[in-house]
Amino acid sequence: MSKHYFQLRLTGSYQGSENKLHHLRVEHVVNGEWQSLALSERSPGFLIYAYSIFTCQHLFMRNNCAERGIELASAHGEMLLVADQEWRLEQLEISFAVKTSKGSPTEEDRSYVLSRMKQCPVSRNLPEIADSETRLQFD
Repeated sequence: MSKHYFQLRLTGSYQGSENKLHHLRVEHVVNGEWQSLALSERSPGFLIYAYSIFTCQHLFMRNNCAERGIELASAHGEMLLVADQEWRLEQLEISFAVKTSKGSPTEEDRSYVLSRMKQCPVSRNLPEIADSETRLQFD
């Protein structure tokens, strides 16, 4: 059986107390090589779906950090999404390593932001995924 793998990564920088995007670069693996992600009407639907999961969690991470008074300087995020031959989701791993410009996040802040990330509309509508993990690290 053949599995379908989607790997994405992003690097972003932010400004202000609302963590507005200053710069964002998203890449994905194509034939074993990282390439810039440029979505268009020709993009495979499942790639768009994978991107929507990733960007929704990224948005909720930024917004909920701002809600807790944590200003972000930059972030590096990675996502691995694996589907079986029939395109059913089997594995989802999302991680963000974040550098702050203001605020000293506590474990309670981290837990809160992680829980809110899982409440983004796309994530809430995912089917049950047996192997799923979301990580958030503040530097």
